[in-house]
Amino acid sequence: MDLGRRTLLKGLLLAPLGLTLPVTGSAGNERRLAFYHTHTGESLSLVYHDGQDYLSDSLESIDNYLRDFRTGEIQSIDRKLLDQLFAVKQLTGSRGVFEVISGYRSPKTNAALRGKSGGVAKKSLHMQGRAIDVRLTDVPSTSIRKVALALQSGGVGYYHKSDFVHLDTGPFRTW
Repeated sequence: MDLGRRTLLKGLLLAPLGLTLPVTGSAGNERRLAFYHTHTGESLSLVYHDGQDYLSDSLESIDNYLRDFRTGEIQSIDRKLLDQLFAVKQLTGSRGVFEVISGYRSPKTNAALRGKSGGVAKKSLHMQGRAIDVRLTDVPSTSIRKVALALQSGGVGYYHKSDFVHLDTGPFRTW
């Protein structure tokens, strides 16, 4: 995909999300996400934004769903992260489900994982509810990576061996 097409796609997608333009609000602009958690076996599918505003009950459900499954601790998930996921799904044309490898991680869990792997950041945005590791059931992870890179909405990490993509709402960077 050339840079002109990326820019056009980004603009076309971000405008209805209200990321560059005010949200205009209508039922046709609702934002829905569907998840399957690879560690807990739990599923969640919901509308988190009705076209005018974020839905507090849905956000609470997402916070609980993306909790640290090892400790049960819950953290508020960054709305921008949800919008990134929605944008990725829209741009890839996916009708699938996000398979969640890791959502929120407590500092205790992050430290334990860091002790086992050099690929876990000491100040991971997972600990702030600002990062998620995912794949889509009907889209290759390489395609998710390409679209996320075009969006330039935060960090994008691609883990080929484990077949997932890390997305976060920090500064744009790649690995």
